[in-house]
Amino acid sequence: MRGVALLTRVLKRVIIGSPVSSERVGHSLLAKRLALPIFASDALSSVAYATQEILLVLFVGGTSYLYLAPWVATGVVVLMLTVVASYRQLVRAYPTGGGDYEVASKNIGKSAGVVVASALLVDYVMTVAVSVSSGVDNIISAVPAVHRHRVLLAVAFVVILAAVNLRGLREAGLAFAAPTYLFASGVFLMLGTGLVRTFLGDAPVAESAQYGVHVHHGYGNLAFLALMFFALRAFASGCTALTGVEAIANGVPAFKPPKAKNAQLTLVAMGAIAVSMFAGLTALALITKVRITDPITNSCGLIGVPNCAHTPQRTVIAQVAGAVFGGPHSIGFFYVQATTALILVLAANTAFNGFPLLGAILARDKNLPAQLNTRGDRLAYSNGILMLAIVAGLLIALYKADTTRLIQLYIIGVFTSFTLGQSGMVRHWNRALLTEHDPVERRRIMRSRLINGFGASLSGVVLAIVIVTKFTKGAYLVLIAMPILYALMRAINRHYSRVAEELTTDEVGLVLPARNHVVVLVSKVHKPTLRALAFARATRPDTLTALTVNIEDEDTRRLLAEWERHDLPVKLTVLESPYREVTGPILGYIKQLRGDRPHDVVNVFIPEYVVGHWWEQLLHNQAALRLKGRLLFQPGVMVTSVPWQLDSTAAMTGSGESPAREPRAEDPGADDPNYKPKSPVASG
Repeated sequence: MRGVALLTRVLKRVIIGSPVSSERVGHSLLAKRLALPIFASDALSSVAYATQEILLVLFVGGTSYLYLAPWVATGVVVLMLTVVASYRQLVRAYPTGGGDYEVASKNIGKSAGVVVASALLVDYVMTVAVSVSSGVDNIISAVPAVHRHRVLLAVAFVVILAAVNLRGLREAGLAFAAPTYLFASGVFLMLGTGLVRTFLGDAPVAESAQYGVHVHHGYGNLAFLALMFFALRAFASGCTALTGVEAIANGVPAFKPPKAKNAQLTLVAMGAIAVSMFAGLTALALITKVRITDPITNSCGLIGVPNCAHTPQRTVIAQVAGAVFGGPHSIGFFYVQATTALILVLAANTAFNGFPLLGAILARDKNLPAQLNTRGDRLAYSNGILMLAIVAGLLIALYKADTTRLIQLYIIGVFTSFTLGQSGMVRHWNRALLTEHDPVERRRIMRSRLINGFGASLSGVVLAIVIVTKFTKGAYLVLIAMPILYALMRAINRHYSRVAEELTTDEVGLVLPARNHVVVLVSKVHKPTLRALAFARATRPDTLTALTVNIEDEDTRRLLAEWERHDLPVKLTVLESPYREVTGPILGYIKQLRGDRPHDVVNVFIPEYVVGHWWEQLLHNQAALRLKGRLLFQPGVMVTSVPWQLDSTAAMTGSGESPAREPRAEDPGADDPNYKPKSPVASG
């Protein structure tokens, strides 16, 4: 036991590091250069698959609908700029870090806030699952041989991310800053090189440009309404580029002062980088004539690819990198793939920061268990990190790390929070206008209201589009999970409110019990029993009863004889139990002792062994544990555990000392009102 405990402590310190004092909370705050990779990695990395999701939809109809791609991408860019501008207003008005949850709660109502919270919690889990799975896809694009180990790789990455985040926010930022900046540099280098080559008349060509694309049945010649729905479906898929935008608004407290200003600047930087990379990659994908199809929706899809059904297709960003840098064996290709895979895996870190912070806020508001508001050894919200890792790992295993299947469950939560959050901001500005009379400030407020109003309207439309176009693809599961989470959080809130109401008192001072009845449970006359009896007498009770249960007549006769031989000053009361049950007779006796006197108190002393090995615990105290569990539900009953340390406890503590001699019940000190036992008494 001691060896296992020591090994556990060593592993914990190796993985997590040394504990950090609460006084150093301020030292863990982030500068903008570290906050950007921590909170924006999800939004930046989504560039790696947002363009691909648009093309996967359009190629269902063959190559004839590629003319829609620039328009769809433009819609995504406009939406992203609108959302970034909207969140700048939110960060300024609500810098406490509650984000959409706080805005919706304060301006629309607590129910709306819980809806936002349930949506964000689901989306954070999906962020981890999708980002890690997409990162594994890009690893497979560079090293196809690892395809069969995709689930194991994905789960391993989740475990690593959780371990890094358990070390603390600042340490996570230092670990993830370099990959984020390397990824952005690689993508911009690729975009610059590709666009310059195109401008000079040497446009790069993707490895799949030579292949044809099968037209899915029914998509050959779409009517106007069907074409509009088709374009909206591609737009909904491309909106995955907006995931993670809300993380900065939720993480404002983690920034260095001035918090709101630094968060706004980081938000603008993230928006500019993400929009530039997304637009550039979409343009290059069309220039290089990338071909990619969804094997689930469109069977094999590509015409002319040998063994197409079993050959993994390279991702869009991989094909573009290969075309720009000279093939899948070039240094540039491997650089882009390595940094893309790394940033996609690390993009899940946005959720590992957002989920625990949101969980802590929800726990503070009594909507989630209070344990989520507790900081760990490294000042991180460890319970939230572990919960996210476990749920995301299970989801990855369930869906076999398949990005195409997982992404159908994505972004519904994000746009739910966008819509309610921006709607709440409109109401916030409306109230502000009622009390503000300065013309300059009123113009600023009206401008902010216009931005948030446009953002709320656009987000609401996109939410409806996403739900309609993705419902049958798996999005219905999210629409089931969100109400379940909502109901769970409301139930937790009602429980905490009810408990707080029951525990609140208007009484002044302490109300003393009318009488104190003490019962000492006896199984044998040995040292633990004598210690319990001595401690019980030291409390000076109104009545003192030594109690045993008759299971076997012969054993009870020996116990009574031993009791008389020790000449103990307390009479031993024997309860009959014809059905050889211990707990029932004791509970019945205690209820009778208390009777109809609600102001009396019964204190039950239970002698217990303290052992040093886990397997020894299985051999002792089982009846005591069962009895204590039942006594906790009895009104007016207190339980006092009286421990007796066995010799094996000395080996565990390393003291090498045996328990000191305990005072016997007949010792003079037991009757002394100032008597204090040497060892502590654990009160249950």
